[in-house]
Amino acid sequence: MPIAKSEKIVRSADLKARTKQFALRVIKLVDALPRTIQGRAVANQIIRSATSVAANYRAACRARSRAEFIAKIGVVEEEADETAFRLELIIDSALLTQTRVRPLLTEAGELVAIMAASRKSALGNRKLAVQ
Repeated sequence: MPIAKSEKIVRSADLKARTKQFALRVIKLVDALPRTIQGRAVANQIIRSATSVAANYRAACRARSRAEFIAKIGVVEEEADETAFRLELIIDSALLTQTRVRPLLTEAGELVAIMAASRKSALGNRKLAVQ
């Protein structure tokens, strides 16, 4: 059953807010990292990837074509996965406790899954439109 356009708009707004909140939560987490060479290196990388999740999702919502949307959603998926990797590094290197980082790692995983499903759906819809 196709999703109504109004429902897509609501989902889009919800995901815009969710990806922005994710970026803000990562920024706050970075403040807790130790001021060491390792802490600063991870901090710079994770802020870039987490904020890129939100920025590129907004760009995907403004895509002018299905191909552009698919490409942007792919970037969002990659950046969310990269952020998850950096969060794993923070835990594995004991820069912060697992308890502190785990909720963000879970959210990153959920965002990866959502974006992968969205990209797959858009690819499927593109194939249907060509037939």
